Amino acid sequence: MNNSLSEDNEISSYTLELQSETEEYIKNYLKIDQKFFRKNHIGFLKKVVAHLPLSSGFISLDASKPWILYWTVHALDLLSYPLSKELQNRIISTLKNIQNPITGGFGGGPGQISHLATSYAAVNCLAIIGTTEAFEIIDREKMYKWILSLKLSNGSFMMAQDMEVDVRGSYCAVNIAKLLGILTDPLCEKVAAFICECQTYEGGIGAVPNVEAHGGYTFCALAAMEILKATETLKLNDLLFWAVSRQMTLEGGFQGRTNKLVDGCYSFWQGGLFPILSNYFENNDLYSKDFLQRYIFNCCQNSKGGLLDKPSKPPDFYHSCYVLSGLSTSQHEYNKDLEGNYAVSTIEEVENDWVDDNSSETSPKDNTDTFSTTVVNDYDSSLVIITLYSEM
Repeated sequence: MNNSLSEDNEISSYTLELQSETEEYIKNYLKIDQKFFRKNHIGFLKKVVAHLPLSSGFISLDASKPWILYWTVHALDLLSYPLSKELQNRIISTLKNIQNPITGGFGGGPGQISHLATSYAAVNCLAIIGTTEAFEIIDREKMYKWILSLKLSNGSFMMAQDMEVDVRGSYCAVNIAKLLGILTDPLCEKVAAFICECQTYEGGIGAVPNVEAHGGYTFCALAAMEILKATETLKLNDLLFWAVSRQMTLEGGFQGRTNKLVDGCYSFWQGGLFPILSNYFENNDLYSKDFLQRYIFNCCQNSKGGLLDKPSKPPDFYHSCYVLSGLSTSQHEYNKDLEGNYAVSTIEEVENDWVDDNSSETSPKDNTDTFSTTVVNDYDSSLVIITLYSEM
């Protein structure tokens, strides 16, 4: 980055110039009172799941098949679009062929190595479908042993055998384990301590210790800590200050890191932090939900279908998933009751109008490798936030 000091002593830089250009461009879109193109978004998303197995046009994404299915299935679920039984079975069959018969994990495609990220996507996709047939394809014993084999002595997880280590691995591991009822003490040991080491001087959380805080890694870390019931071991005041500072003053959306541009996907990666944090600060108005929704409606929609990063960017399945997830979290309140059980209500519902998530099973209390014989019956996208989206 080339920094220079102008004659009037105002600091100029490439990133500041880009921010100024983005603001000027987005101002025009914020003046429009845009409607929500629900039917068009459904049509855009159905293009993928209606043509399984994936066509040759997806060759460049050959290692991301579980992600493509998760993004589209989750987004359709948020839009309250029911999948037909035939389509459910095709998705289940596709994911079954991607599962590694040796490790129990899922790769990016058939014959590819097991990876925590694609295993997370596959398991969460199957959990959204939520049928007995969906859960039956998962070999929980092999999955458990494989996840445990990726764990390092400091409590972190490799994303795959002999591959990178960061807090994504921590979140993917405990999320999968919680959904499948295999969240044991050996699996959880030292995980929270590693995540705490990744919190930066800014208050956000980086991929590993001593790197820059980032929205995606911060959500993964905070959601993992909530699953582990260790959230309060983080510096929550610092985390909240960092998170609220990421909402852009003019745009209303979120940036992923300090001094970066707004991006629609951070509607969830950053916006998803607040439903969790609200319970510790006893405040459901920690950020401007209306401001975020204005950015989403006016700047993140393609009128022909699909959601996007910002105006001038094309729609894609990744942004469709996370923009809708952010929109949903801004329209719901996530609460804990006195026993620590999770519940969610829409903004309009009374505070005590709970939604039963049937996810009250507990992991073993002894330090053994045994695990629960049940799985979570009602899907929760982060295992922390239930992002149910109703038609507008």
